[in-house]
Amino acid sequence: MESWELVIVGSGPAALRASIAAADAGTNPLLIESSGIGAGSAGTDLAGLAASIDEVSSSGHRDDTISAGGESTNKIAAARVCGEAVGVLAELEKWGLVLRRREGGLPHATQVAGHNMPRMTGSGDATGRNITRILEEQAMKRGVVRRSDIQVMSLVMDGKQVRGITAYDINTGEVIGIQSKAVILATSGHQGVWSSSSNGSGLGSALIASAGIKLTGMESNPTHPLTVRGTDLNISLDVLGSGGRVRKSSGEDVDPSEVGDDDCVLDLRGLEPDAKVWFSNTRTRIKDRTGLDISRDVVPITNSIATTTGGAPVDEYGRVTFQRGKKWATGIYAAGRSANNGMHGDGILAGNLILDDLVGGSNAGMHAGEWVKDATFGGSNLVEKAISKSIKTIDSLKKANGVSVGQTSATLSSVMSSSTNGSRDESSLKAAVNAISEIKKTGIKVTDQSTVMNTEICSALRLQGMIILAEQIAKS
Repeated sequence: MESWELVIVGSGPAALRASIAAADAGTNPLLIESSGIGAGSAGTDLAGLAASIDEVSSSGHRDDTISAGGESTNKIAAARVCGEAVGVLAELEKWGLVLRRREGGLPHATQVAGHNMPRMTGSGDATGRNITRILEEQAMKRGVVRRSDIQVMSLVMDGKQVRGITAYDINTGEVIGIQSKAVILATSGHQGVWSSSSNGSGLGSALIASAGIKLTGMESNPTHPLTVRGTDLNISLDVLGSGGRVRKSSGEDVDPSEVGDDDCVLDLRGLEPDAKVWFSNTRTRIKDRTGLDISRDVVPITNSIATTTGGAPVDEYGRVTFQRGKKWATGIYAAGRSANNGMHGDGILAGNLILDDLVGGSNAGMHAGEWVKDATFGGSNLVEKAISKSIKTIDSLKKANGVSVGQTSATLSSVMSSSTNGSRDESSLKAAVNAISEIKKTGIKVTDQSTVMNTEICSALRLQGMIILAEQIAKS
């Protein structure tokens, strides 16, 4: 059995930033991801990075964050994260991030809905991908060990203290156990609950829930207004600060918040000339998916749940807490889309998601990197028992009865879309809980009985976690 002081689960900006911070703290972490290296940058950006570049303080950014999130916003968390935005941007620049700039050399800043000042900056529609690439380079420079094609199955718990993980090695077909002093969960959000696991299975949150820790913020599912109708293609909100306009089919300009059941379109025909190069990926993707040319066609749009903010309750150090934040689930950390620090409340201010990823990842990695130095290993027998349990889980997926992965995923998506992506009235939520219970009772089966390189098993494992999250959403 392998032993690592710190295991980080994830592949995106939060996980990478955590690994960098942990390495800088003097710990050599193991970074595990279920997909191939580089997969963390595959998704489309919802927005760039928000920072108070032209303001004397971050108080305005904080206030706009609280306005977007409403009364449920954790004002202390909002102030803390927004206060670090300029420093985060400066660090990324130092590491080589190429930013869109304005006359005079300062980073270009645009104003989009929700902000009272121009704060949105980045690399056009490639901000997330470029940040991920920069962080991957920094992780490599620090010698961070990375393993891909590893599907984490469970946290090994000793009461409320983590002792390691179990995982399915896709390449060998084996279930492995890794003993560790601490684990940082920094995976994708669980927006795939409304569509498919490929859009985000919420693995980190599912692992926390399976360990018996109550998730928070699951009732809040903000929508993204620039989703190309009939697809899962999301357009960065940054285009609205560079000449893009949201309109009704009648031609009337509307606020992005009004995108919904009405026929709305995204008009990019007036995109600023100097912005076109920064949004060339948007042009290409829309052309490939719909055949529309944004230089002459308008794009039908709708709103969709393209990301989530609910997850493991965490403190300012990224430690997962329980009993209303009074106690720490020892050794467990969460960051990015696996965590809920409360700063987003019931809504998301554009540009705050990736900022929260980076700040949360850094804080969790730094604290965990220091904490494991004085912690001790333990629970090797618990890891062995967990391996046996995980093997039985995979064997159960190969049973003759049950429903296929594809059919189960489609049923879950239909239940969640019809019951929880709207008014969330009591009757619809009760119906969702009953339907999810039926899905659990029916079970999932895989048709591919092989063990090695069985991606269907991985999909089934992710789907099991999504069912757990869907039930928490419906009951929240």
